[in-house]
Amino acid sequence: MKPAVTKLTGISHFFAAAGYSLGGFRRLIREAAFRQELLFFAFSLILLIVVGATLAELMIAGVLFLALFAIEALNTAIEEVIDRISPEISMVGKHAKDLGSFAVVCMIVACGVFLLFTIGKHLLFG
Repeated sequence: MKPAVTKLTGISHFFAAAGYSLGGFRRLIREAAFRQELLFFAFSLILLIVVGATLAELMIAGVLFLALFAIEALNTAIEEVIDRISPEISMVGKHAKDLGSFAVVCMIVACGVFLLFTIGKHLLFG
């Protein structure tokens, strides 16, 4: 019996995965929240550079924002799946969406706390 999905291997798998990731980015860029988070990231990097943040601090900010983008992507995926399998209002669907949203807020707070600490450190003790 032939499988429903053919698994690619080697370099073909790499290019297929890259295509899926690009498709995910194209979907996510349509989300207003993600576009706002991208602007937050750009503004934060500029601010960190202006106050003289170290390369390590810039890298930490980059990793924190990548985690934020990943969680936003997962939150969007949860919302899409819930809307597909449960178009009617349900408490289970609401809870799933609320939990995804909470995860995003936690990462936004983590990014903000790091930025406040780092910028404050450079402005006060720079």
